[in-house]
This record gives sequence, C-alpha cells and structure tokens, in this order.
Amino acid sequence: MAERKFKDILLELKNHAPFTLFGALTGIVLMLLFKNISHQGSYRLFYMFHPAHVVLSAMVTASMFRLHEKTKGFLIVLIVGYVGSIGTATLSDSILPFFGEEILGAAVPTEAAVHSHGHEVGSEQKHERLHIGFIEEWYIVNPAAFLGILIAYFLPRTKLPHAFHILISTWASAAHIMMNTNQPMTAVLVTGIFIVLFIAVWLPCCFSDIVFPMLLVKTEGEQCIFCGGGHHNQ
Repeated sequence: MAERKFKDILLELKNHAPFTLFGALTGIVLMLLFKNISHQGSYRLFYMFHPAHVVLSAMVTASMFRLHEKTKGFLIVLIVGYVGSIGTATLSDSILPFFGEEILGAAVPTEAAVHSHGHEVGSEQKHERLHIGFIEEWYIVNPAAFLGILIAYFLPRTKLPHAFHILISTWASAAHIMMNTNQPMTAVLVTGIFIVLFIAVWLPCCFSDIVFPMLLVKTEGEQCIFCGGGHHNQ
C-alpha cells in the first residue's frame, strides 16, 4: 500500500509539471511587465497574490482531505487545511524565492548592510528582506486561510482551485523577487528566475494540494484524487 501511494505521488508530480512550467512563464511575463515597479508597488502585489494563494491552497488541501478521508470533523479539517496552506504558501512564496535571489546574486543589499555603509534607506528604496506573510501581515493572511477552509468544508472542490493556485502562487513568488531585486532583466537572470519560480511553485504547491492530503487519507483507488484521471497499474 505504501509503495503504491508513493508511485501515485510521483505520477501526480509528473502530471502537474507541464502546467507549472506554464505558470512559471506567466511569472516571468509579470516581472517583465512590472520591471520598473517601486518597492511599495511590488509589496502591494505580493500582499494581493499571497493571501489569494493561501485561500486557494487552503481550499484545495482541506477539500482533498474532506473528500477522501472518512473523518470529517471540522477541527481536523481546520488543522490540515491551515498547516497545509500556511506552511507551503510561506515556503513557496517567500522562503524559496528568497534563497533563489541569493543563489542568483540578484538580491539587493540587506537593510542592515546598507546602514552599515552609512547610507540612508528611503521608503521607496529596495532592500533584501524575507517576507513571512502570516506573521508580517497576520490579520490578512490568517483569515485568508480560514476562509479557504470554511469554503472547502461546506463546498469541497479541487480541480479549479488547484489550477488557479498554481498561477497565483507563481505571481506571489515573482512579486517577492521583485521586492528584493533591482537587477536588469538579462537573459541569464530571466532563465535563473524561471527555474526558481518553477521549483518554488511545483514542489510546495503539489505537496500542499496533492502529496500532503494523500499521505493523510486512508483510501486508495485507481483514480488521481485531484483530477479523477486513471492511474495505470505498474
């Protein structure tokens, strides 16, 4: 049973990679369109897309669990939905893009580094910082998770929220990178950001929407629990 579930998870990840590639491409388009945006503007974009991502992530995670697990008490659905959405949304939208910025060398100096060199940091000047939504803007992000869980509890759906989830997550990750960089969008940097966006979205979002609920549910069948597609026996 464990081996079968592991194979199903790998198949899910493979099947959802193409759409994630498309999502990463839209993230690059977004960054090119807003390449001259101010720090405040990219901050506003992030806190528009990130809470929306959390809502969709909570909807899909909680719906997957509610539809495929016999235990349907609200408290357990709430816990699964909150952990699965807040944890992975933070990883996808903030932590992985932050490390991607570092690896690519695209990050602007930290605020502390700027001050240490005797320069003033204006309100519109970009400086590198890790933005943790459920702490930094807790009154927006946490209610977003609860809203998604409530919707999933009373009207569980998976396919449409998952598709939007991938796109919104990509745009949130792109907005985080825009907050922390003012480098010219060269071909090399664009390629690197594309790879960062794909990884930042594909692994956490598929884990939140598919792997995390699949590890918790006890049911096992011949269909993909996300899209209803058949699995081939190996």
